[in-house]
Amino acid sequence: MHGSEPCNIAAALSSQAAAQGDRVAIHYPVGKRGGQINYHSASYSSLDELSNDYARGLIEYGIGRGVRTALMLTPGLDFFALFFALFKVGAVPVLIDPGIGLKPLKTCLAEAEPGAFIGVTRAQLARKVLGWAPAVKLVTSGPKLGWGGLSTRQLQKLGQGGSGAVLADTMPDELAAILFTSGSTGIPKGVAYHHRHFISQVEMLQSAFDIRTGEVDLPTFPPFALFDPAMGMTTVVPYMDPTRPAKADPRLLVQAIEQFEVSNIFGSPALLNVLGRYTSDNDIHLPSVKRIISAGAAVPISTVRRLEKSLSPEAGIHTPYGATECLPVSSVSGNELDDEVERRTSSGEGICVGYPAVGNTVRIIPVTDSGVESFEHTTTLPVGITGEIVVSGPTTTAAYWGRDEATRLAKISDSDGQTWHRMGDAGYFDTDGRLWYCGRKSQRVEHTGKTLYADQLEAIFNVHPEVFRTALVGIGPSGYQAPVLCVELLGKPGRHRRERIRTDLFQIAAGNHQTMTIRHILFHGSFPVDIRHNAKIGREKLALWAGKQIPRGSETA
Repeated sequence: MHGSEPCNIAAALSSQAAAQGDRVAIHYPVGKRGGQINYHSASYSSLDELSNDYARGLIEYGIGRGVRTALMLTPGLDFFALFFALFKVGAVPVLIDPGIGLKPLKTCLAEAEPGAFIGVTRAQLARKVLGWAPAVKLVTSGPKLGWGGLSTRQLQKLGQGGSGAVLADTMPDELAAILFTSGSTGIPKGVAYHHRHFISQVEMLQSAFDIRTGEVDLPTFPPFALFDPAMGMTTVVPYMDPTRPAKADPRLLVQAIEQFEVSNIFGSPALLNVLGRYTSDNDIHLPSVKRIISAGAAVPISTVRRLEKSLSPEAGIHTPYGATECLPVSSVSGNELDDEVERRTSSGEGICVGYPAVGNTVRIIPVTDSGVESFEHTTTLPVGITGEIVVSGPTTTAAYWGRDEATRLAKISDSDGQTWHRMGDAGYFDTDGRLWYCGRKSQRVEHTGKTLYADQLEAIFNVHPEVFRTALVGIGPSGYQAPVLCVELLGKPGRHRRERIRTDLFQIAAGNHQTMTIRHILFHGSFPVDIRHNAKIGREKLALWAGKQIPRGSETA
């Protein structure tokens, strides 16, 4: 969508308000009593009206078109209303996961250089004490503790003095938002979204998953919920810490699903693992659910199978593949993950992530850590050959904010002026045109002339009934790394049981030509994972830990 006509995702909220004004747009939790969650609700009309009040208030306060605005609010009515208000005035929301840590947060804010900061009291207090984003316009949700600016109530009153809808005539290639990545392999990077990217994402998601107006969504990853009003869905904000999805209480999730007859669930593999185990163990059926979508990391087939038991036969589980820089890239449904795919995965052939989404062009190029100046300077690998996955399509972003070197390493241009995003993942196409994921390029292990990819080989060991998950890491100099298998077990077995499991895993390793060089198996109590999805394993941290466990000089023993 490179055109001369204005486009703004906030227009969708006003359209939905006009079409179904009395329908509930959002149910949001306001407290807990006796094991039950109390919810308040807001209709599309009231959400749009509140968003317009905020938009007019923002303009009066001086937060307008092009002003980068850090947004650190908890999921709820104000989060939705202010996010769309920022779009309505043409400001640029800056979203950063608050759980990434104080130092990375300060780095991200320093890079974004916001001109305004909208946050809850705790975020504003941290901003003031730690010196984040000084000398900016402030809006606080909650008590102000002497730092000035406006409260959200004052901002709303400021906007109530005017009338009429607000909608900036932003252009398709105008900067719309800066969304920071999860930072699972380093300091998060700010992805520069243009307005056309949001429009395309909504269209591609609706098309790929047949999402209909009037559905009810339980999005356990807050930024994903922002698409709901644009698609005419009712949002149910879950009662949970969005930065700790693996710790979500499945009883409360089921309560919300049943109370509001949720039809769509979006969650990370970690959250769905918790939910699936709970519904399976307690024989719970979720008849209203017609679709579950999971992203953020590879979803184990065992998790899919458990969840399927709780759903109606016509319901589907979908695991789209993508990244903050480009979403969706491809998708695969639970029905497509048949016995043959499961066999191939457990034998070390990788994880099937399905066919490319309509509109995307996906290619495989040789793996390199260097930049690729143009597509003419690389080659496209044939079917069955593993390389780096690259994609070009309507949602492919062109740059990182303030990170020229990162942009150079992650983006490729071609002779047609299109941008290709390097996913940083290794994979290949099979003869049916399906994409298979093997692991992060940066986490590959290079050993005696062979390249080993983590996710591809871990699946061989993850079938062991007493193993929760494994992580393949390399220690030693590049090109001569010793492959080490780190293992996180189910439960807390004693020493004798651990040794029996170790023996089992060595036997599994010896039976596959890709893993027979593994000489070290280490047990770890709890793997480090990313803050956003609690699912991406921090293999870099595990590699440092493993290096300390193995005596120097015995790495290749």
